[in-house]
Amino acid sequence: MPASFDDFEIGQVHSLGVTAVDAKALDAFIAGFAPGWDPARGAPDAMVYAIWSRLELEAGDRWAQTKRLGVDAMRWTRNPPPGELLRGRMTVVGKDAVGEGKGIIIAQHDLLDEAGRLVFSCLTRAVFAR
Repeated sequence: MPASFDDFEIGQVHSLGVTAVDAKALDAFIAGFAPGWDPARGAPDAMVYAIWSRLELEAGDRWAQTKRLGVDAMRWTRNPPPGELLRGRMTVVGKDAVGEGKGIIIAQHDLLDEAGRLVFSCLTRAVFAR
């Protein structure tokens, strides 16, 4: 996993980790944030975003001095059911140096299901430094 801006290359794909849609967490999320949502429909979009955010945050903890600037676009393709394993990945699509060893990374983030199908995708910008 890269540690600084200089270590990232356009086209690189980095794992953000793996997690499952937990049935108890789904029930709690629905009760607190999506009353009336039918669990048979899978995880609500907001929960899918929260799952991605957690994976991205945990991966970001391994990268020194990073700060997300924004999420520029989001796309949902399906709502995963409880128990489904989700895998996160980040693909570097652009770099913009803003100083020595420091710059902005533009990346596409995807959540894929067990079969490798897209569940969620977004485009982000983040500052990386040494």
